[in-house]
Order: sequence, then structure tokens, then C-alpha cells
Amino acid sequence: MKPELIMLMTSSLDGRQHPSRWTLTPDGERKDWGAMFEKVHETLGGDAWIVGRVTMQEMSKAAAHPPATLPKVARPLHVAARQAKGYGVVLDPSGKAHFSGGTVWGDHMIALLGREVGDAHLAELAADGVSYIVAEGPQIDLAAMLETLNRAFGIKRLLLEGGGTVNGSFLAAGLVDEVHVLIGPAFDGDSSQHGIVFHPGGLAGKCELSFTSATPLEHGMVHLRYAATPPRAG
Repeated sequence: MKPELIMLMTSSLDGRQHPSRWTLTPDGERKDWGAMFEKVHETLGGDAWIVGRVTMQEMSKAAAHPPATLPKVARPLHVAARQAKGYGVVLDPSGKAHFSGGTVWGDHMIALLGREVGDAHLAELAADGVSYIVAEGPQIDLAAMLETLNRAFGIKRLLLEGGGTVNGSFLAAGLVDEVHVLIGPAFDGDSSQHGIVFHPGGLAGKCELSFTSATPLEHGMVHLRYAATPPRAG
């Protein structure tokens, strides 16, 4: 059984995800929008959160440090901690995210990796106290990864928090159950930047959204909520 997967993102009016580039507004400052995101994050009550490799590298800031002597490594699953208070998950097919310990923001880290990731990277993760799941096929099976997160770590509700590429991957696979977007009263205007969702070829025919609610928040924000389902046959 897979965890319930809830996408949660903050967005400008033109769909961009980095408030540092947004226009200013008298309704609130960037720190206020960040505080609203954290408030909704806590309200949703996830057991874990998941981001992509680029976002994780911005959070962790660690460099590669493989062990000098390569021990035997476990595949496809290494569990460094069970029943942690909270989990952070990174989708990292190429094994490029590094850590300075087993936790980020106090949550135990789990890396979802591609089959071709080398033993040196797995050994580095294990030495840092990071759990990992390695794909058994040539492509990462996102549904199978989610089922392993539930089975091996007891994760029942997972908050999908970007960036755009990882959001698009899970939406395209029909694995997202709800979409929550906090719209800030600002524009970005930079068309070279990915939006809160990106998928090569687009998402037409990949998922369907049904409106649930729109709730005004503090500092000019609006909380939009949708149910997400795979497209209906025919």
C-alpha cells in the first residue's frame, strides 16, 4: 500500500516557486509567506516530506565524501532508522545529493536512487546514517518506491514539496491524491524558470483535478485545494 501523497507548494501568481525573486507587496513580506507555508505543512500532519535532488542540495549543502575503504553495501534497501519522529525523502536518481549526517531539519533522511548509483555513494549514505532505496529496474518505479516507504518505514502520509520536476513526475504517474497551492500576492516574471510543476511533454491526459476549497489566509495569500486522480478511461 502506498502512502497518501499530498502536493504542497507556494506559488506566485504566475506559477513560480522561489519567493526571493517575487515582487514586493504591502500585504506581507517573504518571511510571512514562508511562515504560512510552514503552518499549512504542520496542519496537514504528514509522516514525511519529499523533495527533488536540486532542492535537497540547497538544503543540505554537503559535498561528496565517499569512504576511503569501500565496505559491502546493501541493495536494494538500507534502513538506518525505523520509527523516526519524522522523515525527509529525496528523489535522487543519479545519486548526487550528499549529507553531513542522517537528518535534515531533525528528520531522518531517505534517498530514492536509480539502479546505476555506485556502491561508493551507497557506502557514503550508510556511513552518514541515511537510509536508501535503490531501484531494481532501469527506471525508478515511483509507485514501488512509495510502497517500500510505507512497508519499511511506516510512512502513511507523504507531503510532496517540489521542485517542479519531482512534482511533475509524481503527477504524471497518477500517484498524487491531493494538491495544495498557496498563492502569494506577487509576480516573478522570469519565464526561464520552471514553475511549481514541470514534466517533459506536459501533463495533458496524465491526471485530473477536482476543486475542493479556496481559503483566504493572512498576508494576502490564498490556499487552493484540489483532489487529484488519474484520468478516467475513455
